Parts: sequence; C-alpha cells; structure tokens
Amino acid sequence: VKADAENAKVSVRNARRDTNDAIKKSIKADNTPEDVAKDAEGEVQKLHDRFIKKIDELFAAKEKEIMTV
Repeated sequence: VKADAENAKVSVRNARRDTNDAIKKSIKADNTPEDVAKDAEGEVQKLHDRFIKKIDELFAAKEKEIMTV
C-alpha cells in the first residue's frame, strides 16, 4: 500500500511539473501575462496539495485497516 501511495504522489507531482512547463511555454509563445501565469501556477499548486493530502488520508486509513486485521 505504501508503494502504491508513493506512486500516486509521484504521478501527481509529474502532472504538476508538466502543467507548470506548459504554463511557462505559454508565456513565451502566446505572450501570456506573467501575473496570469503566476495565478495559474498557484492554482496548480493548490490542486497538487489537495490531492497529496487526499492520498495521505487514504493511505493512513488503509494502513490502519490492515493493522487491525
């Protein structure tokens, strides 16, 4: 279960990195204003944090369930 939780976290981090890279490319290619890009990166970070927290909660619940059996 721990390995699955860590793999899920890695996937979330990779998605954040890919999204931030796309945001940075849009600044260069589309002349997206930097303040809009920073806001977008902030939203991506909030989503990242929310999903990492959810993964941690699910892991803790499953770990507790396994230990009680």
